[in-house]
Amino acid sequence: MDQEAYGKYTKAEILSQPEIWEQVVNSWPPSMLETFPKTEDYDQVLFIGCGSTFFLSRWAARMHEAHSGSISRAVPSSDLLLHPRHWIQAGQNTLLIASSRSASTTETIKAIDSFKADHTGDVIVITCNQQEPMGSQTEFVISAEQAQEESIAQTRSFSSMLLAHAFYTTGSLPINIGKDLRAAGERLFRESLPLAEQIAQDTTLQRFFFLGSGPLYGLANECMLKMKEISQSYAESFHNMEFRHGPMSMVDEHTLVIGFIGDHGAEQDLAVLADMKAKGARTLAIANQVPEKPAGLDHVIRLDSPLPMIWRSVLYLSPMQWLAFNRGLVNGLNPDRPHNLDAVVVLDE
Repeated sequence: MDQEAYGKYTKAEILSQPEIWEQVVNSWPPSMLETFPKTEDYDQVLFIGCGSTFFLSRWAARMHEAHSGSISRAVPSSDLLLHPRHWIQAGQNTLLIASSRSASTTETIKAIDSFKADHTGDVIVITCNQQEPMGSQTEFVISAEQAQEESIAQTRSFSSMLLAHAFYTTGSLPINIGKDLRAAGERLFRESLPLAEQIAQDTTLQRFFFLGSGPLYGLANECMLKMKEISQSYAESFHNMEFRHGPMSMVDEHTLVIGFIGDHGAEQDLAVLADMKAKGARTLAIANQVPEKPAGLDHVIRLDSPLPMIWRSVLYLSPMQWLAFNRGLVNGLNPDRPHNLDAVVVLDE
């Protein structure tokens, strides 16, 4: 393959996100959730997925519990399939929310079938391809068809399915949400992508740590995975303050520590970054608002969005996707075709 064409699909899919977000949310009729299961009718809500969509489930479970008050947990599809008694007790009425970009991931399909055969509860599917098998496993589907991808690593599909979870969790679409998401994304791209590309080209940086707490931990997990998939770089993810409890032993002058800073605990999370800078690391914070010249930070990406956190969360992703994409190119790799990976994991029956 011509190296100049490396990553053409991934690049287009990352950069198209603001437009795709607008298309996706505008494709959902505001009334479509009226017939969907209501979480207050269940003892618990389980969110399942594989790989990226398991990390998406971690974000969704924390957001859902905060908004609904319902006990919400994220489980890898394979764990629910193989160890159901560790997640669902006899007589427990459970709502299962399964995410899959392709709607054809074997473990998730089998986990849904097993759940329906052995447990009491309903299933909601969130996907980008309603026509594939998972779309027929339930009548309750939220699909982001416009976010389908040619590349293997999930970018716009992940962010668009995040919006689908936000839609279900909140039960409504804010007025002008499509327009507002597009505007916020386009402004963020203008202001943050040059910085992400600049950092990617600094080959003195060899270790990337992504820190996030609460729902942002799931997004830190996902951005860590993007760095591994697309650029074959050393990357790990941790809760912000947990990083002090051992992992910081890996910090040196070749390290970039990236903190996803939320609306709560920001002072403590920024202090972690300051500690890591004092130990020789480079530091980057992604936050809605931080001081103009925060101590302990080399770089800042400000989201600067009035959107509620559940909708604003989507903005944390694209700068780090762009970082991974450009580091992949620097490493001489084709971001469209990560090493050893296929777009869908399909297992033999």
